[in-house]
Formats: sequence, structure tokens, C-alpha cells
Amino acid sequence: MQVPAVLAPVVDLVFPPRCPLCGAALVAQSGLCAGCWAELAIPGEPSCVSCQRPFPADAASGTICAPCLANPPRHKGIAAGTLYNDGSRKLVLAFKHGHRIALAGLLARLIAARLPPEVDGDWRFVPVPLHRWRIWSRGFNQSALLAKELAKDRRAHLLVDGLLRRKSTPMLGGMGRKARARSLAGAILANPRRLAEIRGARIVLVDDVLTSGATTDACVAALLRAGAAEVRIACFARVLDEALMHT
Repeated sequence: MQVPAVLAPVVDLVFPPRCPLCGAALVAQSGLCAGCWAELAIPGEPSCVSCQRPFPADAASGTICAPCLANPPRHKGIAAGTLYNDGSRKLVLAFKHGHRIALAGLLARLIAARLPPEVDGDWRFVPVPLHRWRIWSRGFNQSALLAKELAKDRRAHLLVDGLLRRKSTPMLGGMGRKARARSLAGAILANPRRLAEIRGARIVLVDDVLTSGATTDACVAALLRAGAAEVRIACFARVLDEALMHT
């Protein structure tokens, strides 16, 4: 949460600014120290025109990556704040499993920097849903916290319950593509109470970490079935090990 400027000197006096990852002294209550910033891998250009997968610096502009050519995505692009590496992993673990929800603002600012300028107040931000049992055990939906910060940044609409996860699904890591699809079949749907707000809308689907894309694919499909005009994906960290070689 952003500290109001008028209260900053008092807060700094009581709680001296520290890097949320390593504890190093900072000049302000937001952000990371220089060392921890340096650990993050920020995706850049050139990139795939369809999914924004980073390419080597000598790649031609306007290129589509091999995965998008083989299986054209239904979304209209992916805005990733970072590539998933040791640095972003530390932030995700602190945020999601360490219950340091105050990091939502920092993570959202990194995502917002990668969103195209046309994503503004006319758009709706929808988080990837968690099953109610997962929310009860964790206490919050990390994607919803990020969506809230992003919607505030773009002065856009937040549909925190735009999607519902009606059945609990196992962790998808290690599953093949068909197994992931079977696990997610019928798990995610558009909230019937939000159909009027989804129909015809341009939507940003928000997640913390984008791995295989199976969950976000299911969410995009549910939103398009409900009549969304287009869906973009925004995430804090994107797992693209091959792209790390070009950063």
C-alpha cells in the first residue's frame, strides 16, 4: 500500500525503510534495493507480435514466435512485468506464501509498465479465480490484489468476481497438455451475475505467475464464451526459460 506523502516522514521514523527482500536500508518505503532490482529480468523488445515472447536482439520486427504459429492464441497479448527467475521467485513467495500483501503495489507497478497505453479506463480487470477452499486456506487471492492495484493505476473497472472456479484443481506442474486440459475442464466459468458487464467488454486477465498457460487459456475461453470483445493477459512473472538467455 502506498504511504500518503504527508505521513511518510512519521512512518519512516517509526519503521525505517527496508528492502522487502533482503532488508537493506532504503530511502523510501517502496521499491527494492539496487541489488534486488538487479536480480529481476525485465522482458523487452523485440518480441512476438502475438504473445510478446521476447526474441534475441537481432530478430526481425513483426515476427510471430513458433508456439503462436503452431497454436494461435485466443488472447490479444501478454504483458509480463518480469521473466520468472530467482529474483521474481523470491517476490512471489514473499507475496503469496509469506502473506506480504503490501507487495501488491510494487508487483502491479512492474506489470503496469508493460501494459500498452490503450489499456485504460474503458477496460475491465478480472483476476484468475481461486477455488473457495484455496481462498479460505490462504486468506486472499493474490491475483485479485494485483488486479485491484492495476485497475486503480489505469482508472479502470475491477471485476474481482468476473470469473468463478467451481471445482478445486490439483497443481498442474508436471502434467502434459492433455492432462492439464482434462483437469481444468469445466472448472472455470464466467460469473452469471457479471455477464452484462463482460459482454462486449475489453478485459485484462490478471495472474501472478504465468507458467504453461493452461489456466489462463481456460479463463480466456470462459470470458470469450461470455461475450468479451477481447482479452489480454497481465502477469507479474512469466516462465520462459529460453528467453532468459537473451536478457
